[in-house]
Amino acid sequence: MFEKHKSTKPEPTQKQPSQDSFTAPANPPGNSGRAAVIGPGIQVNGDITGDQNLIVEGKVTGKIKLTAHQVDIGQNGEVNADITAKIIKIAGEVRGDLTGIEKVVISSSGNVHGNIVAPRMTLEDGAIFKGSIDMDPGEPEKPAVTKPPVKKAAAKTEEAPKVSKSGNPKGGSTAYSLNGG
Repeated sequence: MFEKHKSTKPEPTQKQPSQDSFTAPANPPGNSGRAAVIGPGIQVNGDITGDQNLIVEGKVTGKIKLTAHQVDIGQNGEVNADITAKIIKIAGEVRGDLTGIEKVVISSSGNVHGNIVAPRMTLEDGAIFKGSIDMDPGEPEKPAVTKPPVKKAAAKTEEAPKVSKSGNPKGGSTAYSLNGG
């Protein structure tokens, strides 16, 4: 009933950028829309590092370290790993410690068993969380309490002023004077 009509006009061609010319991306790499995806049928055993965002819908065991990028654990994602990233968003299941450089978000479908260190934290209604939260990681760790160093006596010790008594031994008045040494 319907027929496709072919146009006789040539389609406009898109100008391909020259490989020699480089233009900086509009967004810095940490905020670009590009992300690596570990799909639902993928299982990774080992450490993950890189220079782009990561979306996990599959299974990961090991460590994830993307300090300048975002890590999203999707609803089907199962992660047995410590995660360090700029922003961490959890909608699936994570067993491990989370270190968010900027923030950590656990959505209502998220399930986290581990400790969280981040300056900002969002725990949505319905989320499951078991662990501790440290929201002041910028404070440097305090060293163990030590006694202040004991000052050693100087090689030359200062003498205390001397008090000398002068007076009349036959009951006259007595005078005291301080001698500086």
